[in-house]
Amino acid sequence: MPSTTLRRALVRSLRRPPWSPEAWRDTRFIAAGIPPALPVWLAVTESQLLFPVLAAVLLCTRPLTALQRGRLLALHGVEVPPPRPFTWRRAWLLGLTWRQVLHHLVVGPLLAAGALVVVYVWGAAAVLITLYGWIWLMPPGTTLRTDLDGLDVGLTAGGVLLLLAAPWAAALVARLEVWAAQLLLGPGRAEALERRVEEITESRAGLVDAVDAERRRIERDLHDGAQQRLTSLAMNLGLARRTLKDVLPPEAMQVIVAAHEEAQAAIDELRDLVRGLHPAVLEDRGLDAALSGIAARAPLPVRLDVDLTEPIAPTVEAVAYFTVSEALTNVAKHARADRVDLSVRTAGGRLRLVISDDGVGGADPSRGTGLTGLRKRTASVDGTLSVLSPLGGPTTITVELPCAL
Repeated sequence: MPSTTLRRALVRSLRRPPWSPEAWRDTRFIAAGIPPALPVWLAVTESQLLFPVLAAVLLCTRPLTALQRGRLLALHGVEVPPPRPFTWRRAWLLGLTWRQVLHHLVVGPLLAAGALVVVYVWGAAAVLITLYGWIWLMPPGTTLRTDLDGLDVGLTAGGVLLLLAAPWAAALVARLEVWAAQLLLGPGRAEALERRVEEITESRAGLVDAVDAERRRIERDLHDGAQQRLTSLAMNLGLARRTLKDVLPPEAMQVIVAAHEEAQAAIDELRDLVRGLHPAVLEDRGLDAALSGIAARAPLPVRLDVDLTEPIAPTVEAVAYFTVSEALTNVAKHARADRVDLSVRTAGGRLRLVISDDGVGGADPSRGTGLTGLRKRTASVDGTLSVLSPLGGPTTITVELPCAL
């Protein structure tokens, strides 16, 4: 726990009244930590109990740790995530068990001693504040009443001070207990970083899936909405072009012909846009058929070799499809190649794409946005892209993607 957070918590505890719910919550929380520390205290005072208590703590480390986590959550609302389930041997090697044993044998009992002091302060404050009542109940002339005569005001004032100090002390011990539990009973720094990486990876995979689902939705909306309306408009204009050519003057027919051609051009552009968002063939017939369509539409010959023996996630299929499409576009624009070889295979849970051309080579990912965009696209699903392109060619682009996210 950062020192600034601990300092703020202590300042808040000083400002709150002794009867506040937070003060009683802290006291109840730290008082519940006293019973587990009793065996260790007994072992310290009785040397013959030292080894039995040590052996018991070593054997019961996991139950004791679970008990402490439950106390933190139930009485203080703090959740300490447990480390990953390890075998005993690996836990010892990683220091997980040693940290827990340190808490149960040393840190926990010391903090429990502080909790015992806090409980004593609360009790002393209650007794001293009510001292006037105790003196009044004593028979006149008793020795204790005579001894306390003249000290009652000072002792009562001391009780008030203890009452004001008790919440601060309880908050201090409670914050120290939380800090020690998070440090010694929770996952270590390396495991926390590993968990964070996994959370980021899962979040990125969810984001990629969400983007892919949104592309699919837009593709369906355009295909079923705007594209159908444009197709209907082009059909009506074509019908008018055929039926009215002998009725309307040439100037009017030129307008209809131009509108018909523009509608057809708009349909072609929209079809390309829809295919760029998410090709329907990829969802209907799979990656093999979709890549065959890309190869057939390519402006240069493409020799395709596909061997897909493992299931592939739809998001990964989309990334592979657009990667191949963009790579072939780059080859057609810059490589001056006569042909392209495209190999697509799955093995060991990985999808491997190899795109080779016989062009002039010299492709440099750092000098253009095309290969950089391909690398970012593959990285979005935790894939890799490598380029081998010496001057004079040939150029080989190798992409590896996970079959499942």
